[in-house]
Amino acid sequence: MIKSRADSHYRKAILTARSKDGDTMTNSNANTRVVVGMSGGVDSSVTALLLKQQGYDVIGIFMKNWDDTDEFGQCTAETDAEDVRRVCEQIGIPYYTVNFEKEYFDKVFTYFLDEYRHGRTPNPDVMCNREIKFGEFLQKALDLGADYLATGHYARVLHEDGKHTLLRGVDGNKDQTYFLNALNQEQLAKAMFPIGHLPKPEVRRIAEEAGLATAKKKDSTGVCFIGERNFKQFLSQYLPAQPGQMIDIRTGEVKGRHDGLMYYTLGQRQGLGIGGSGNGEPWFVAEKDLANNVLYVVQGDDHPSLYSTGLVASQVNWIEGDMPTEPIRCTAKFRYRQPDQGVTLQKNADGTVEVTFDVNQRAVTPGQAVVFYDGNICLGGGTIDVVRKLKA
Repeated sequence: MIKSRADSHYRKAILTARSKDGDTMTNSNANTRVVVGMSGGVDSSVTALLLKQQGYDVIGIFMKNWDDTDEFGQCTAETDAEDVRRVCEQIGIPYYTVNFEKEYFDKVFTYFLDEYRHGRTPNPDVMCNREIKFGEFLQKALDLGADYLATGHYARVLHEDGKHTLLRGVDGNKDQTYFLNALNQEQLAKAMFPIGHLPKPEVRRIAEEAGLATAKKKDSTGVCFIGERNFKQFLSQYLPAQPGQMIDIRTGEVKGRHDGLMYYTLGQRQGLGIGGSGNGEPWFVAEKDLANNVLYVVQGDDHPSLYSTGLVASQVNWIEGDMPTEPIRCTAKFRYRQPDQGVTLQKNADGTVEVTFDVNQRAVTPGQAVVFYDGNICLGGGTIDVVRKLKA
C-alpha cells in the first residue's frame, strides 16, 4: 500500500487558509485572481462567497454548454444564468457567461453517443471535468488573468512541494473525486475547491445566512449539462433504437423483447418488463451481445453471470505522474458512492491496467469509471474496458 501522508499536511494547510477567513482582506489574497465556475446552484454560489470573504479577486462565470429546453419547454440554462447573475450581484463580484456548446458537443457528447452506440454505459461527467471545466474553461480563466479556477466540487487539493494531490471531500456522502479522477498535475495546480472541507448542510447554512438567491435551490441531477430530461426519450433523438430479443442466459429461452441495448446497463432490474416466473425472483440484465443485438437476462441477484473477478481499465490517468510498474495494493470504486473495494493493480505493457478484486463484484459495467484510492488520496482512474466475468 502506498503510504498516505497527505491528510496531516492538508490539515495544516486548512488551518492556514482558515486564518485568512472573514472580512479582513489580506494583501496576498487581494493580488490573487480566482475565476469561479458558477452553475446557478448553491455549491458554486457558496464557493464564490467564501473566496470573496477571504479577500480574493473573484470573477463569476457561467458556462453554457448545451442549447436545448427541458420537456416543459423551459430553457434551464437561462434560469441558471439568471441565478448566477443574482448571486454575483449579492456578493459584489463581476460575472460573465461563456459559451462552450461546440466544444462540449465535440469533446464530450460525441464520446457519450459513441459509447452508447457500442453498447457501453459512459460517464460523461468525468470527460466533462477533464475536457471542458478544467480544459476549455480553465484556459478561458487563464486568459482573463486568473491564478486559479475554483468550482463547487466536494473535493480537496493539496498544493505542496510542487506536487498537487487530490483528496476526498470531508462529506463522504457528497465526495466528488470519483468524477475528478482524470485531472492531471497541470490542471490540479490551478484548481481550488473551497467547500471541500465542509459538509453539505453547512454549505446550505452559509448560503441561507448570507441570504443568497440559491440557498434553497434543489440540487441538480442527471447527465452533466443535460439535466433531468427523460433519458430514454433524449437518447432516442440521437441514436436510432434497435429492438431485439431478451434471452434467459441460463436456459436460452426467449423471455421478451428489449427496446434497444443502449437503454440497459448491467445489473439493471427496473424496466425489463418481465413478470415474475418460476421462483418469483426478479430479473436482471446479465450481458449485452452487441453483435447479435441480444440482451441476456437472469433471474435472481446471485447468479455468477452478474459477478466478476476483475477488469481491465484503459485511458488510465495516474494523478501523481507515471504509474508504478510493480503491483499496487489500494482500493477502488466502480460506481459513484460505492463503498471502497480492495484491489490489486498491475500496469500492462500497452498502458492498460489489470484490476483484480479482493472480493467478486456485482454489475461492473464497461464504459464506467474505475477510480483508485489510498485512504483519502485519489490516485487516479480509468475507463472500464473489459470485465473479467466469474465463471459459472
